[in-house]
Amino acid sequence: MLDRFLRVDHAGEYGANRIYAGQMAVLGRSRTGPLIQEMWDQEKKHLQKFNEILAESRVRPTALLPFWNIAGFALGASTALLGKEWAMACTVAVEESISEHYNSQIRALMERDPERYTELLHVLKEFRDDEMEHHDTGLEHEAESDSCCLLPSQPK
Repeated sequence: MLDRFLRVDHAGEYGANRIYAGQMAVLGRSRTGPLIQEMWDQEKKHLQKFNEILAESRVRPTALLPFWNIAGFALGASTALLGKEWAMACTVAVEESISEHYNSQIRALMERDPERYTELLHVLKEFRDDEMEHHDTGLEHEAESDSCCLLPSQPK
């Protein structure tokens, strides 16, 4: 179970990094660039930590990293090409999914053996909170704008 969790978490953080790289390729010189860079910098720290955890745990990364490399960058760049609102909607959708994923892992590890997984639980909770911050940042920066239809409509 732990190997699978770590492999999926690493792949998710890798994919998130590639999404932000794609967004920066398009919006990096815009007024939105510094905001995207700030979120990307946090994602880089997440990826580095999971690189360390994989090495310490002797867990191989997913064989699908080449796919995540291309797909993540393409998703980030294509939504950014549609405008800031679309890039932020992409951020909201991805970060919400990652947060829910971390929550399910936290629940599973708490049920299994919280003392054994204390350090990992701390990392997962911290990263989940960062992801929710990115989610909220996206909402604050027009992810639900009328010019963007990536997210389901929210009652206003």
